[in-house]
Amino acid sequence: MTTTITEAVEKTTRSPRERRIIAALFAAGLTTFASMYSAQALLPSLSAAFGATPAHAALAVSLTTGLLALAIIPVSALSSRIGRTRVMIGSAITCALIGVLLPLSPNLEVLLAGRALQGVALAGVPAVAMAYLAEEIESVNLGSAMGIYVAGNTIGGLLGRMIPSFTLTFASWRWADAVIAIAAALCTVWFVRALPASRGFVARPSGVRTVLGDLFAQLRNPRLLALFGLAFVLMGGFVSVYNFLGYRLIAAPFHLPDALAGMVFVLYLSGTAASAVSGRLVDRVGRQRVLIASVALMAVGLFVTVADNLAAIICGILIYTAGFFGAHTTASTWVGAMATNRGAASSLYMFAYYLGSSILGATGGFAYAHTGWPGLTYFVTTLLTLATILITTLTLSPRRTKITRT
Repeated sequence: MTTTITEAVEKTTRSPRERRIIAALFAAGLTTFASMYSAQALLPSLSAAFGATPAHAALAVSLTTGLLALAIIPVSALSSRIGRTRVMIGSAITCALIGVLLPLSPNLEVLLAGRALQGVALAGVPAVAMAYLAEEIESVNLGSAMGIYVAGNTIGGLLGRMIPSFTLTFASWRWADAVIAIAAALCTVWFVRALPASRGFVARPSGVRTVLGDLFAQLRNPRLLALFGLAFVLMGGFVSVYNFLGYRLIAAPFHLPDALAGMVFVLYLSGTAASAVSGRLVDRVGRQRVLIASVALMAVGLFVTVADNLAAIICGILIYTAGFFGAHTTASTWVGAMATNRGAASSLYMFAYYLGSSILGATGGFAYAHTGWPGLTYFVTTLLTLATILITTLTLSPRRTKITRT
């Protein structure tokens, strides 16, 4: 009942243009994350098809996120000159075109090269979306709007994993990749048609000195630094868990078929719900409390997955996923509220986020190769410990910007 009343109030306080913006960014999350993580469900199949080790096959994910991370800051600077919407639209269209060509790759090296190029193309949406929302949405609605955008990310990530997993039940990895590429292209059409032009955007010069000055200005804020570090370690641990979960489920003692093991990605729905709920909670009870609770949920969920019991693993991953997306929604909202330059701060946050996915996601592969799931669990536990330290730093650091309800 309370939720229904809250939703009704939100609908009456949002303008039709704001609702259109939120719908468009939801579609952007769908196409971006479906493309970004479509290879994750295919990793065991790629290992089988090309005789690749898990760590080698995982480059199909790590190269995409790594190149995306490197492209985020230049793309963000470009958006400051030519506009947020033009960059996001160009990024989405280019990514979709590359995606439909990837299933034709003759070998793993060509596929990895294509995934790297797709990472560069993908950068435009995550680099700009947070700043675009912060510029176009009233501050009272920003938390819930960011939550819906992140929810679109989670559903996109879910579809990017589930559609290939389902297709693998009756076809090869090439067909599985082709089906998700077509679905992502359709979401791109929805996004491009729905996205309104910017009103809050003010063009800024994007010379090297200006860009570096904007970035270093954000890096001088210790609370923003803590948030960037939090993005790096939390995303790195999250991607590590999902990269190698499929390998665990197809091995002893479970011996699940590849397609059935891929169905575990339906647990991403917990992240969808957590994103929307945490966005509303941020607006009500404050960012600090939501962030602490979310990281605690991640730790609990990870601990539950240690048991060699399928039900326990599913329960643990469900909790872990909800905690991660709650933390990400909260931290990204905090960055937008704290920054003196939202575009620069958002690009640094997303740079750290995807760099963590690439570097730590690949490093998790070595932990898994040497000691299996227990080793990966120790690795991610270390990352969560670092996250806890960063949250403490974030809480105790002097406030350089006035923040409400933190």
